[in-house]
Amino acid sequence: MERRKDKERARKIIKYRIKKKVKGTPERPRLVVFKSLKHIYVQVVDDVNGRTLASASTLDKDCKSKVKTGGNIEAAKVVGDVIAQRLKEQGTESIVFDRGGYLYHGRVKAIAEAARAGGLKF
Repeated sequence: MERRKDKERARKIIKYRIKKKVKGTPERPRLVVFKSLKHIYVQVVDDVNGRTLASASTLDKDCKSKVKTGGNIEAAKVVGDVIAQRLKEQGTESIVFDRGGYLYHGRVKAIAEAARAGGLKF
């Protein structure tokens, strides 16, 4: 139990360290990643105006029909594709990637690569 609390505390410290440096603007909003054991969530935030521009998760209808489970790399690829499509529809092509304190590995990396393949630049 203590090990889990230490890991969570370390991730939050890293998350705030990243957030100090990475800011989302209306021209380049911030793509934020959150993952749990069962699902993965992504949202695009404009920090200047304090607004969420788009979001996607494995709980959305678009993603849920394409994946069997929400906590694997294949689901992360689908979420990355969906968020890329939603941002392209809004006319946003350039973003800043905020990995949320997680290592750039596995599901986080799959989201980033799928978003790049969908046409986003970061």
